[in-house]
Amino acid sequence: MFDPELIVPKIAAPLSLMLLYLVVFWVSKWAANKCTAYDINTEISEKHNRAVAISLSGYLISVTMIFASALLGPSNGILQDLLVVGGYSALGIILLNISRLVNDKLILYKFDNKSELVDDQNEGTGAVVAGSFIASGLVVAGAIHGQGGGIYTAIVMFVVGQLALIAFSKIYNLITPYDIHDEIEKDNVAVGVAFGGTLVALGIILMNGSSGDFVSWGENLGKFIFVSCGALIVLPIFRYIMDKCLIPQYDLNNEIHNDQNISAGILESVMVVCFASIVFFAI
Repeated sequence: MFDPELIVPKIAAPLSLMLLYLVVFWVSKWAANKCTAYDINTEISEKHNRAVAISLSGYLISVTMIFASALLGPSNGILQDLLVVGGYSALGIILLNISRLVNDKLILYKFDNKSELVDDQNEGTGAVVAGSFIASGLVVAGAIHGQGGGIYTAIVMFVVGQLALIAFSKIYNLITPYDIHDEIEKDNVAVGVAFGGTLVALGIILMNGSSGDFVSWGENLGKFIFVSCGALIVLPIFRYIMDKCLIPQYDLNNEIHNDQNISAGILESVMVVCFASIVFFAI
């Protein structure tokens, strides 16, 4: 029998959260526009700038992951849930816009990211920025999922995660037979796609390290550092193996570097993300 007193609360809770998500989505877009030296709407709508659209897509995916992760905790009533989810989402938006600066100054630091995205409409740069956003979002999403943690644990994990991203970008540049900055600046989209996808793969593994119940700073940070160090070792090894075994009759590095083969860059991204997903569930 239809009972409005039972049905209305069941509808009100998810409807309220969906409305909150629309607010968070709008605020995140507004914040992104305020934190960039260009107008996102103009770049996408009037100039059809795919590079900016790609980077913005990574940012919005990250905001959504953080929002969804905040939803996964136990419910404490609709009002409390709205405050918690909204609060963590606001924190996530702030941290993601900080990660943009980290990417600009410490990951893709050999050229002006704004110039590459806006003036050159460099899709490779957009792919790396999107990958950096998603990796950062995964770390924050993991940190806020679990009992006992809070704002401080999310911030600390984010900071350590940014250090891991910076360290990995250095290692990745060392293990490739080309300089990723030079290639991306030359509009080699394949290199940007491959590197951006590898950053996402790193973020998936780091999410394992940042997630779970908060026990103590020593135990949780120890776990995150252990997982981070493992990722910095295992991902380059997997990339080397993949380069030799995935398409043995072709040199994947040559396809990405010399031939600027975007298909090869996509393939590398997908394979390393798949591998990272297995690592996530295996450890």
